[in-house]
Amino acid sequence: MTRTPAPPETLDQVLAVVAQRRAEFEEKRHVPPDVIAEFKRAGIYRAGVPKRFGGDALPPAEFLALIERISEVDGSAGWVASFGSSGIYLAALPEETQARLYADGPDVAFAGGLFPVQPAERAEGGYRVSGRWKFASGCKGADLLGVGIKPGTGRDGRGGRPLTAVLRPEQVEIVENWDVIGMRGTGSHDLVVDGAVVPEEWTFVRGGEPTVDEPLYRYPTVPYAAQVLAVVGLGVARSALDRTIAAGGRAGYTGAPKPAERATYRIAVGRAEAELRSARAFFYEATEEAWATVVAGDPATPGQASALRLASAHLARTSFEAVRAAYQLAGISAITDGSPLERALRDASVVPQHAFLQEGVYDGAGAVLMGVQPFAGYL
Repeated sequence: MTRTPAPPETLDQVLAVVAQRRAEFEEKRHVPPDVIAEFKRAGIYRAGVPKRFGGDALPPAEFLALIERISEVDGSAGWVASFGSSGIYLAALPEETQARLYADGPDVAFAGGLFPVQPAERAEGGYRVSGRWKFASGCKGADLLGVGIKPGTGRDGRGGRPLTAVLRPEQVEIVENWDVIGMRGTGSHDLVVDGAVVPEEWTFVRGGEPTVDEPLYRYPTVPYAAQVLAVVGLGVARSALDRTIAAGGRAGYTGAPKPAERATYRIAVGRAEAELRSARAFFYEATEEAWATVVAGDPATPGQASALRLASAHLARTSFEAVRAAYQLAGISAITDGSPLERALRDASVVPQHAFLQEGVYDGAGAVLMGVQPFAGYL
């Protein structure tokens, strides 16, 4: 089974739908299933699926640019679409399981609430899963849901490493408690499971060894997970800064000189533009370098994986600072509830709060650069 990437007009249709309905996402606190269907038609949810199962297995830079474009229109939509990359996780499932997973086609939306990892009991052929998990972004429109479990060290043969258990939506209760400042439309609700039995072949180690040998699945998995989120902040920042630039020629309420006539405004815009584009360039440069290595058949080096993490955390932080500058330059008009810059500020503030993108990443990156051991779990 082979498929070609969606034509540009299909993506244009997605962008038009997102622009038209972004207020609805905010109000409902999730991206509705019919919009997820639009994402599928544009190829977003087969972007991370192996080619052998009909997916596109897009090079990371191509997928990241796609999410960047969607995020320019709406951050929540970009965040939910970013989980089209989840095929890189699911590639650690047994090949037979993946064949069943994609038997009806590669356009499968997966969402996970992996933390806090919950203990799981052994059951016949698998695990009995119970517990509650947080931050399951996109769960309202998902075809499959994953939760984090911690089996004991014994017969599972995996040394007790945390697993992700894959369940059908009817096995999971979604507790709609996503009440937040920014990224309101991501629907990152809690998941509750009560005694569902998950066969062992439907579990995998997050970031574990893939069972499919294609270049995408040799690309560093956890750093890629950070990248697809960081690029959402980039899209939000690009849109906010473009609005600020466009507003430079408009007269203010007070009759003062137009913003573009003020040196302070021009300096702030110039600085934000330089910082954002520099962070973006580093981000995609690190992506292309790691990708060239894996395409050549070699594993990405620790330095390359660290550069991906560093570039992602730096992009998330820089994007937020660019949005904050745009918001401040807009003056009193930005404070209106629902104004584009007010929403951009809220959404951009969420991205660097993610565990993969916080300030500690600079510590890990510095350690790798200086040849000392980074903190546990960094690489």
